[in-house]
Amino acid sequence: MATEPPDIALLDDPVARELLDSTQVARLAYTWTDGTPRVVPIWFHYNGGVITMGSPARAPKLRVLDDRPEVAVTIDDERAWPYKALLIRGRARVEMLDDVAPEYEAAARRYMGDEQGEAWVASLRGLPMARISVRPMWVRVLDFVTRFPSALSG
Repeated sequence: MATEPPDIALLDDPVARELLDSTQVARLAYTWTDGTPRVVPIWFHYNGGVITMGSPARAPKLRVLDDRPEVAVTIDDERAWPYKALLIRGRARVEMLDDVAPEYEAAARRYMGDEQGEAWVASLRGLPMARISVRPMWVRVLDFVTRFPSALSG
């Protein structure tokens, strides 16, 4: 059975847009130094081409992403049927910053609201942060209405 080529245009699909604009946390999956998989919940910001996440400068994931940049990101909503999921694969790029990443600040406002988001970011000002950027290379959308996991499809 042939697999479909990746369709990055799916990021413009209404289900994908709903999830990218939501307050659902992303799950970032990466590979640890011993080859075992790891996954962490994380806030994200999407600018129309790149998914960006902020991380404390001493987070364990930062020790491996330079050598093992292949990652998967999932954003899903399982609160009500039919479930929705956005599945993304790409390569992570890490930049160390001296302060809060602007994308993290935007995410904080989206997740917490303007006032609480600003207060949270203010508590982090002046602390180093890592900016993790993932440019999608492979995208799938599951809506359990018209798009199902491949195990359930034809």
